[in-house]
Amino acid sequence: MKTITTTEELAAFCTKAAAYDYVTVDTEFLRERTYYSKLCLIQLASPGDDDSTAVLVDPLAEGLSLAPLYALFQDQTVVKVFHAARQDLEIFFVDQQVFPAPLFDTQVAAMVCGFGEQVGYETLVRKIVKKPLDKTSRFTDWSRRPLSDAQKTYALADVTHLRDIYEFLAKKLEKTGRAHWVAEELGVLTNPATYVIEPREAWRRVKTRTASAKFLAIVRELAAFRETYAQGNNVPRNRVFKDDALVELATNKPKTPEDLSRSRLLLREARRGDIAQGILQAVQAGVNCPASDMPAPDRSREKLQVNPALADLLRVLLKAKTESASVAAKLIASSADLDAMAAGLRDVPALNGWRLEVFGNDALRLCAGEIALAAKGADVQIIPLPA
Repeated sequence: MKTITTTEELAAFCTKAAAYDYVTVDTEFLRERTYYSKLCLIQLASPGDDDSTAVLVDPLAEGLSLAPLYALFQDQTVVKVFHAARQDLEIFFVDQQVFPAPLFDTQVAAMVCGFGEQVGYETLVRKIVKKPLDKTSRFTDWSRRPLSDAQKTYALADVTHLRDIYEFLAKKLEKTGRAHWVAEELGVLTNPATYVIEPREAWRRVKTRTASAKFLAIVRELAAFRETYAQGNNVPRNRVFKDDALVELATNKPKTPEDLSRSRLLLREARRGDIAQGILQAVQAGVNCPASDMPAPDRSREKLQVNPALADLLRVLLKAKTESASVAAKLIASSADLDAMAAGLRDVPALNGWRLEVFGNDALRLCAGEIALAAKGADVQIIPLPA
């Protein structure tokens, strides 16, 4: 198996790859000790029946530039195939603000082809390629050099089997006419907003039991400081302080370093230096936040007048429609979404895009009293009602 360590070698491979319809791509990275993923290995494979058209690329090799790969990513004649691409795409976007296009994600494609929600690569290899997959090297340290033969074999398998999976799923999508379903889902993956976390919005990820605007103002300032510090120092946000410590700080509102020393949940490193100073300043900013600038929790669904009978009927319809389409029900609508629809809300994912085709249109007809549901054996039938 070939390992590329120079820009010239990478350019030569990418030139050959550009002659094919697609190239499969995977990465190995580390993120336990950093805010941003550390790219350690890139695996690439062009169409073929063996390893001869597959390579490993060592991004840690001195002097290696990924420019030829980014040029291939922007070649519109070559489909770039990933499995569960989100973290891979984040790496390339953070590095060069580049998204591979056209993009194909086999996890998304498998989802709409009836393999269930977030199906794993190993499952697809077993079900489609009919081969076992050795995952023993999955959690090894990919930054250490030299890589072992076991690591290289594991890494290469992530792109060689992917060729068969892609070809199988692409044919099935063409046969079922669901390619546009995949395209809609990939729109989220290629949206820069998916990967950019604005510090002032980071508070929305913190779970709290209190909806007080004054309390949330402190949470917002603490979360913003933590995100800014973590990004600037490239450390995981939990290494700054964890969510439970953040909530404790917002509750106790420390004013001095001595107050911080009495925290039960704050890491020792956060009780001094820049982090401690940042915490105290964030708490003070939250306490002094004017009422006009205080964050407001989303309470739009708190007092919904849900029609329970209609909600139950929507659940029956969802089960029937998703079983017929061989798609997991939770991919279409959550229980909360069904309750919202039964309360008259229409701003839910199930009423947009391909979900509207599978379920949403008939759900709207059911809510409007235009159809009824009837059981016939193990099936649920839709019965049009007279106007």
